[in-house]
Amino acid sequence: MPLSAPAPHQNQPLDGRRPAPRTAILAAAADALLILLFAAIGRDAHQRGEIVTGVLATAWPFLAGAAAGWLVFRLWRRPLAVWPTGVVIWLATVAVGMLLRALTGQVVVLPFVIVALIAVAVFLLGWRLLAAGVRRLRSRRSGS
Repeated sequence: MPLSAPAPHQNQPLDGRRPAPRTAILAAAADALLILLFAAIGRDAHQRGEIVTGVLATAWPFLAGAAAGWLVFRLWRRPLAVWPTGVVIWLATVAVGMLLRALTGQVVVLPFVIVALIAVAVFLLGWRLLAAGVRRLRSRRSGS
């Protein structure tokens, strides 16, 4: 009975190679930029001053959550995958971010948690879904 190779994981090269370190660095940078954008949009919606320092003060707990997710779950192995990478980053970002906000006396109320869950999902899952669609289109075109 011949041994068959395991099916490749979603968003992993078909030849079984791991993604280049550059891919993981760019994915983590995209996550960080989108978390900063989330914080900037929130600050702007509430018309608060201190643009740069205010955005950083709002974003740091969420950035710490994303970093924790990347490190604890070693997500650099499949940085572009929606599952599990995108989902883990999304949930770690919001869960750790809210915990750190609570521990440092920042506001954590249910409406903000809900908005954060939705917005961070759109950002961190959204760009990965778009990247997957682009890769699919490219593979179809190159296969034709």
